Amino acid sequence: MAQAEPGGVRVDPRPFELSGAGRAAALCLHGLTGTPYEVRPLGEALSAAGIAALGPALPGHNETPERLAAVAHTEWLAAARDALHELRAVHERVFVVGLSMGGLVALALAAEERVDAVAVIGVPLRIRAHGIRLVPILKHLVRYLPKSQGSDIRDPDARARHPSYDRMPLAAIHELLRLQRRVRRALPRIQAPLLVAHGAHDRTAHPDDAREILARVASREREHLVLDASGHVVPVDRDGPRLASALVTFLRRQL
Repeated sequence: MAQAEPGGVRVDPRPFELSGAGRAAALCLHGLTGTPYEVRPLGEALSAAGIAALGPALPGHNETPERLAAVAHTEWLAAARDALHELRAVHERVFVVGLSMGGLVALALAAEERVDAVAVIGVPLRIRAHGIRLVPILKHLVRYLPKSQGSDIRDPDARARHPSYDRMPLAAIHELLRLQRRVRRALPRIQAPLLVAHGAHDRTAHPDDAREILARVASREREHLVLDASGHVVPVDRDGPRLASALVTFLRRQL
């Protein structure tokens, strides 16, 4: 259920479907352990600009950490692909927008499906943490890691109200690693116009990952946007309005 936070901010983690006045629609995909709430501001900006926006909850999200621990990355891809096909059936132009893990899914779709443009925010092509190669073994010994510092958001009020699981299943990290490998292989097949955005203070995805995406895709139109005041979850951080404005401008060029 939607909740009103101090200051009148509305927190609604549920999937959303927002109408548009034109012939285009955008599929908006959230990050790992997150909810559609973290991409809803982008969907609302697109809807206001005449582009319909669909924000599903990917499998294992808006449920429980235990459920997420049982989900394969192929299920995230399949759910996003089904949503993309639903939009394609009724819209002439279909875009994909993804945050973090949702950005990986968006890039995979852009490599494998007909996508008219793609925009990604804070995409982690690799995880650089020490011991990451041990995750396939450790997941059988340590099921969850606590997210003691909350989400990677610079604005303290936004971080405090951000709906997300309080622990990360190691099994989900393993699936993320598998998805990362798939996307790295697929980057040269992406030809759609591409916007890559990244928070300057992102502690989750390294800035080099944004540069690698831009360097390896086959897209003729590529745009790089660095958000100076934000962390990883930019749409709900300090640069959220700037990101939303840039996204609307970028996608309206594709109409």
